[in-house]
Amino acid sequence: MGLAVQVIGLAVFIGSHLFVTLRERRAAMVARLGEWPYKALFSLVSLIGIVLIGYGFAAYRQRGYIPVWSPPHWTFYITQILMWPASIFVVAAYIRGNIWRALKHPMLVGVKTWAVAHLVSNGDLGSILLFGSFLLWAGYDRMTLNRRHDPGAPEIPAGGHRNDVIALVIGTLVYLFLGLVFHPLVIGPAVFGRPAL
Repeated sequence: MGLAVQVIGLAVFIGSHLFVTLRERRAAMVARLGEWPYKALFSLVSLIGIVLIGYGFAAYRQRGYIPVWSPPHWTFYITQILMWPASIFVVAAYIRGNIWRALKHPMLVGVKTWAVAHLVSNGDLGSILLFGSFLLWAGYDRMTLNRRHDPGAPEIPAGGHRNDVIALVIGTLVYLFLGLVFHPLVIGPAVFGRPAL
């Protein structure tokens, strides 16, 4: 049951984000609903998807993992290492500097890094579906960006090295929060030995 709810959540969340790549249909819906009602609806659907994914994955874990393959123990450290740049990349999407210029789409790079990091060390069916789906979506979204001609989201001003330092500091704090607080409290396993709380 939990795995089914997770899959439905993935379909809702990723489906809503795939719709964004269909620019003509998106533009028609924005024209029909208005920009802010469309954004509110998109946010609501995305939130429902996240809740379903979280609830489904938690229920799946409680009933026991469905093993597909057994990653070696050392892959856990690869996940730890990769999650640091993944956190920085996501922050750099909003605090734009040279990291943003170099990566062009650091949010998608961050999502792909996060997904690969967790696929490396998780060999159960629920994790493969979760992280594999996000990896495929981020890859598809990156490819479609080259074919989009409309401006999309409002432009965020870009800075220089100062913004890179800020992104590095905030991204590192996010990384530590995820490992020390969020992961042990919400997901279960502690990332850095003992949880902070």
